[in-house]
Amino acid sequence: MNAIAERYDAVRARVIDAADAADRCAEDITIVAVTKHVGVPEVRKAISAGCTDFGENRVQEFLGKYGLFPDVHWHFIGTLQSNKVKDVVGRAYLIHSVDSLKLLERVNVVAETKGVVQRVLLQVNVSHEASKHGLDPDDLEEVLCAASAMHGVEVCGLMTIAPLARAESVRWVFHTLAELFATLNAMRFNGVELRELSMGMTNDFPVAIEEGATIIRVGTAIFGR
Repeated sequence: MNAIAERYDAVRARVIDAADAADRCAEDITIVAVTKHVGVPEVRKAISAGCTDFGENRVQEFLGKYGLFPDVHWHFIGTLQSNKVKDVVGRAYLIHSVDSLKLLERVNVVAETKGVVQRVLLQVNVSHEASKHGLDPDDLEEVLCAASAMHGVEVCGLMTIAPLARAESVRWVFHTLAELFATLNAMRFNGVELRELSMGMTNDFPVAIEEGATIIRVGTAIFGR
């Protein structure tokens, strides 16, 4: 077994442990292997190890790897500029990083032009860090109301990036997003059903799972530094 396969199996074991601790089913949690700075041979090894979902931060890298491996799920997880939307819509299994109403509207227009419905997550800046992109939690109702009238996008859930710190010290970020998720779902916006919570990375994903993550984005723990 190669090192990537060993690390992927170790991540899966940690997912199972965290899910058990939260009385959840590990099969309900998707591991997105983050391929930023990762080459094609490494992606191939991860696929051989059983990985089915991959995430890219940069559009050019996303397009190249999508073209080589179209049979797996490619998630776009990086900051998406308006002029690059056309390259990602219709190719991404899920866009994690819709961080404004303006961007959501742009995705919707491009998707309608292409005749597709693009699955997206709304990125939320729970920690209010100036260095991070994302919607203010107070703006989510307005954006979801607007989304309910759009035909080219399906808002599937929420995403956040926690501050880089000890896992326990950022638990509150994941807990807050999970509470927002539950509150917004209870409001039953017309045509919008939130199902996914994308939160947690290599240094904190077990805590994120305990707080309700359905998608984790893991790079270093699978591919190494």
